[in-house]
Amino acid sequence: MAAPRVLLAAARRAAAAGGGGRGRRAAGGVAGRSRLYEHAREGLSARPRLDVEALSGRELERRRGPLREGDLRDILQTWARLGEVRAAIARLEAQKDDVARGVRELVASHAKDALQAVPEYAALRARGRQVRLQLQALLAEEAALDERFYLKALQLPNRTHPEAPVGDESQARVMEVVGEKPVFDFQPRGHLELGEALDIIRQRRLSHVSGHRSYYLCGAGALLQHALVSFVLAKLLPKGFLPMTVPDLLRGAVFEGCGMQLNATPSPVYTIDPARFEDLCLAGTSEVGIAGYFMDHAVRLQDMPIRVVCSSTCYRAETDTGREPWGLYRVHQFTKVEMFGVTAAESGTESEELLDEFVALQKEIFSELGLHYRVLDMPTQELGLPAYRKFDIEAWMPGRGKYGEISSASNCTDYQSRRLNIMYSDGAGRLRHAHTVNGTACAVSRMLIALLECNQQPDGSVRVPPALQPFVGRAVLTQPPAPLLRYIGPNQPGGGPGGAEGGAHARGGAEEPRGTRRCPSPPRMLMSLK
Repeated sequence: MAAPRVLLAAARRAAAAGGGGRGRRAAGGVAGRSRLYEHAREGLSARPRLDVEALSGRELERRRGPLREGDLRDILQTWARLGEVRAAIARLEAQKDDVARGVRELVASHAKDALQAVPEYAALRARGRQVRLQLQALLAEEAALDERFYLKALQLPNRTHPEAPVGDESQARVMEVVGEKPVFDFQPRGHLELGEALDIIRQRRLSHVSGHRSYYLCGAGALLQHALVSFVLAKLLPKGFLPMTVPDLLRGAVFEGCGMQLNATPSPVYTIDPARFEDLCLAGTSEVGIAGYFMDHAVRLQDMPIRVVCSSTCYRAETDTGREPWGLYRVHQFTKVEMFGVTAAESGTESEELLDEFVALQKEIFSELGLHYRVLDMPTQELGLPAYRKFDIEAWMPGRGKYGEISSASNCTDYQSRRLNIMYSDGAGRLRHAHTVNGTACAVSRMLIALLECNQQPDGSVRVPPALQPFVGRAVLTQPPAPLLRYIGPNQPGGGPGGAEGGAHARGGAEEPRGTRRCPSPPRMLMSLK
């Protein structure tokens, strides 16, 4: 009479499948899908163990997220009802076991042809049918409540550090200002103008090659990228960081486990064609890949904290197309060196201490490169979903005439580990949720902006910071003596290769957006180093 536990689990999955498919509108009005929920529901990982009761409605209102205080009340009510239903299911399972035991005893003590005449046997069978019907109804309700709970609760933010400023980005608190602004006795140029004159950056006429917000680094530009990565790795590896490479393509469940909302409109994440490759996205930071490495695994207490460093290509949709469409500040693809840490939660201060360590390393890197920068304690509306506390560092960029963000460091406490099942064995051998911390060591494209603009000289040459000279091989980047490319495409006077000799230079052409100031047009030449 009694179904094995595995059959009950199968019944739960069947009820979930019948209760709501992918992309449908769930109970409570939550639209869309959750790849992380689907991942867990299909048995590929444990269900996220969310600590929803730790979050207050006041904290929720202070964060810039999709949910409000009323949603939190609904989530808590759904969770309470889900607990009641699961308790009722457990009681019915026990009754089902009792019925099955009674039937087995009667079968063992009576002849088969005499069982139908035994009143207790008929009563037990009737009770068994009643229990099955009750279980069927409760399992359907459990599936609906489970989906309703997770589709909303997975959109909740982390708790907020009590010292975090409240409000939008204008409320960011300046914690420290380091270095002096560079002073010029000439009008400083922007990084794109400098890079084009030095023939180390190309961004013009690429819409037919790689699309807008793309670029080439060549000559010393490519060397500077490799130099920055090598310099940062050489700085971090002796400090106990584990080097790692990660996949660029990852499942949506890992993104959502890190606190990224793939269903946002428009989405900040590139998704591979689902008709050919189901549920694969391009990572905008190696934080996602590193978190995926630890997903569904536990580490030993004595091995913590674990520090990981990874250099990877990052892909960003940059959906706000009106902001800085030209230059390297907002691009679709760039190289970044990321720090990631996994800490214990024995004292409760481990992740805060590692966050401070990461910020100190960022400051050490930027100071050795000679940058003028400021450290900001970011306010509640700038924390995203996963961060408990976040510090940004902005460097002065003379060509832009303002500070620009070059790094971020966040303490995510147990927010990501509860969603991705990242655990550690405590002193008693019990599994507990770890804490995660992440920080940018070097975002190459933005570092190039600050370095080129702060180290420019009146003749357009650029000094190489001493820390990078061993990797670049020169102290100064100068304008090259001879052209490398001459544009012969259709967007020039004369109309193409058969047109006037000496048509538009490589920076000319019709692709520049209307109203864009054209840079001066020095010859396009190979990079020379002095």
